[in-house]
Amino acid sequence: MPLSPKVPTPGPDRTAQWVLTDRDRLLHPNLPGTRTDRTVMVAGRGCYVRDSEGREYLDAAAVLGVVQVGHARTEIVEAAAAQMATLEYFHLWESMSNDKAIELSARLAALAPPGLERVFFTSGGAEGNEIALRMARFFHHRKGQSDRTWILARKTAYHGIAYGAGSVSGLPVYHEGFGPTLPHVHHLTAPDPYQAAAHGGEDVTEHCLRELRETIERIGPDRIAAMIGEPVMAVGGAVIPPPDYWPRVAEMLRSHGILLILDEVVTAYGRTGHWFAAEHFGVTPDILVTAKGLTSGYIPHGAVLVTEEVADTVSASTGFPIGFTYTGHPTACAVALANLDIIEREKLLDNATTIGGHLADRLAPLKDLPVVGDVRQTGLMLGIELVADKTDRTPLPAGTAAVAQALKEDEGIILRGNPRSLLINPPLVMDRGTADRLADGLHAVLERVGPDGRIRR
Repeated sequence: MPLSPKVPTPGPDRTAQWVLTDRDRLLHPNLPGTRTDRTVMVAGRGCYVRDSEGREYLDAAAVLGVVQVGHARTEIVEAAAAQMATLEYFHLWESMSNDKAIELSARLAALAPPGLERVFFTSGGAEGNEIALRMARFFHHRKGQSDRTWILARKTAYHGIAYGAGSVSGLPVYHEGFGPTLPHVHHLTAPDPYQAAAHGGEDVTEHCLRELRETIERIGPDRIAAMIGEPVMAVGGAVIPPPDYWPRVAEMLRSHGILLILDEVVTAYGRTGHWFAAEHFGVTPDILVTAKGLTSGYIPHGAVLVTEEVADTVSASTGFPIGFTYTGHPTACAVALANLDIIEREKLLDNATTIGGHLADRLAPLKDLPVVGDVRQTGLMLGIELVADKTDRTPLPAGTAAVAQALKEDEGIILRGNPRSLLINPPLVMDRGTADRLADGLHAVLERVGPDGRIRR
């Protein structure tokens, strides 16, 4: 869906002013101080965005895996305006509440996997994972098991950059140079079928379960509060575990009284073709963290879904002593309700499955290229693993950043990458024609990438 021509293009003079101010005033995540270029976005519609100089891009990342229903949906704008004109903000502290938070909590409980009946609202994913970690430890404390302080996580996982969430994230960049992180965290091997070397040739699930069992025995089951993990690892490269991985992990944890936290900040609300990826794997966690797609990013918001047992235990007696200023923000809740309406009405879960499958078919031939080791897909969540050598599966020497930049500059496609993979998470409203444009652009760039990561011109 092209952008409306009525949206004005500021032009080069205004762009130059913005870029200068940006360089002087803004501190960007992951941007080296020596880099001076900027792309200033000013408009969007559906799967497309436009910069300040009038160039249009295909947003193949839903910005950051967020914009499920696409850009510039008037239904959401109208819902936010109507709520702001009625009650723009209130809180949920102690006995105070508001109608939209109540309505959204009931809606989420109805959509969630059976057993997740209670909701704690946050402002985003990192906050949600902070709450999940606190709830897990507080749950055991309230049960008289205060020694249960350990958290199990996975290598290459990403759970946000707050103190606790950053501590359980398994990417080295979030630990190096930042001093001590949360104590009592242990990172396990990620269940990555493509990285066979990490499993020593053993079956992926068997290796991970054996490692989990040995870790529980070494630390002591009565000292472990919870295990946290993304059902499908997003930033880690759209890593899809074997189908028996999560059910067997959940069973082992449950046998030791260890809580399971599923981080569905990226995967919830249709990304995998299900409301929640937990459904895809047939598991119900004790705590399920969501954000991003809850509002499609129109307003920051998140929701942590928990079982009755967890909710009743942490709120007993004096109550759960943790909350945020914007917990249950009524305008954010109104936006979330409108967003969920669109996902349901337009059958975007089915569309994620259909278009995701079509994209997977279109991208499968990429595996014949020397630099493409693997193409992974579940719903509209895809990863393309790039390698310097297919035999030993080593990543490109300088990672995937140059490839992502070439896609943007040469093909007008915006997506993100990690050191090993290109990550594709487009809006769930993507149609077949847009998917074909994305596939054509990926083919055009990747066929020019050499094993050293350089792109032939």
